[in-house]
Formats: sequence, structure tokens, C-alpha cells
Amino acid sequence: MIRILIVDDEPLARRGLCLGLEGEADLEIVGECADGPDAVAAIRSLRPDLVFLDVQMPGLTGFQVLEEVADEYLPMVVFVTAHDAHALQAFELHALDYLLKPYPRERLLESLRRARHELSRSDDFPERRRLVEMIALMQAAGLPAEARGERYTSRFMVRDRDRILVVRADNLEAVEAAGNYVQLVEGEKKHLLRLTLAEVEEQLDPAKFARIHRSTIIQVDRVRELRPDPHGDCEVLLESGKLYRLSRAYRDRLLPEGGKSGP
Repeated sequence: MIRILIVDDEPLARRGLCLGLEGEADLEIVGECADGPDAVAAIRSLRPDLVFLDVQMPGLTGFQVLEEVADEYLPMVVFVTAHDAHALQAFELHALDYLLKPYPRERLLESLRRARHELSRSDDFPERRRLVEMIALMQAAGLPAEARGERYTSRFMVRDRDRILVVRADNLEAVEAAGNYVQLVEGEKKHLLRLTLAEVEEQLDPAKFARIHRSTIIQVDRVRELRPDPHGDCEVLLESGKLYRLSRAYRDRLLPEGGKSGP
């Protein structure tokens, strides 16, 4: 039997998971929790095989719950969240799976299929090792902004083949759109991240970063000079020597005093 713990502060969400798991003969729901501290206690006492773990909860976030129990026991984890913009890059690097609310039952059953496969292999399944790595990274680099209760992020976690890189926001000079991805520009390095430019813009401090084009965000302190053209646009020269276009639609983001760059 696969012993399951459901952790979510929304009663309807817990009920939905219970209903979705009905009829699966090899599953046993051993407990439900509505907040982080209760989840820590339940994991320690019940030692479930699989936890469906909400991210934003009273008391402790899902990340913090894992930090609390990491030294004693780490179950397999499927994160459950209604917010994919701020933290999913961290979830999908390390968790067995994640469910984005609202999800169809077929998506829940796919998570169960993955769990069954991994649990049949050994007690030391790869996802457990990756969770340990995630917790070590979070302790070294800090939790995601929303987990720390902060409004803006100070770092991004980026997959680079078999490594996970911590990219500090302060080290970025620009962020460039690349379809449903973005490129974080850090000097000569570019890191691909599965977020849209609008989602990254929400995470960055507007006192430090400005959207200057539908495809570009820059760090304001890295601007060396502006080069206006006769059509009302500008070229923005950064300290690195890179040039970006400042479109008229975004002039007020970089030049808040009426969009004027000088006399």
C-alpha cells in the first residue's frame, strides 16, 4: 500500500484530492493537514510514502515544511499550487511532480503513476535525493521570495544540464523574452528559464528593473547612456556595451519624469 498524506489549507482542495484518489486499491490516505506545523508533525509521526503538499499555507510554506523534516524523513512529494508564475521553476527541478490548480483527474492519476514507478524501485528514489539538494540550495541561497514573505525575488534557480544554478537578481543586466521562456542575461552568460517576461517582471523590484520593450527588461543601474532617435524611440547602452531598444510605449518606465531624457 502507498500511504498518502494530504496537506492543503483549503478544505475543498483536500476533499477534491480525496475524491480523486477514490477507487485506487493500492492507496491509503493516512492523514490530512491544513497548515504547515501540522504537516511537519504528521510527516514525522506517520512517515507517509507520498505527500500532496500545498505551497502557500498558514504557519509554514511547503518549502519550510520540507526543511523541518529533512533531517529525519523525506517522503516523496507532489507539490500542489495555484500559482505557477513565482515558484514552479524550483518545484519542477526537484519534486516528483506538481499539480497546478485546477487540475483534471487524469493529471492526478499521472502523478500517481509516476509515484508508483519510483516507489517500486527503491527507498532511495532519485526524487528524494533531489529534494535534499533543493533544501540545501534553499538554505544556502534563501527561499523563493513568496516563501520568505518578500514581495520581490533576489535570486532564480536555473537548470543547467545536471546542475542547478543560483542566479542572483542583482547580477542581471537584462532579461530577454524568448517565446514562453526568458533569457536571464548575466554578463556574457545567458540562462534559459521557463517563465514569460511578464511573470519575471512581477518578481523583480521595479525600483531596480524597468521594462523598456515588450521583449526586454533591464537593470536601471547598468544603464550608461540613452541615445534618442528622431522617431521617439531610444537606444539604451548598458555598462557591458550591449544596446537595447527603448520603445515609446515604455518610455515612462525608464524616464518617469514625463519621459524626458534631458533638455
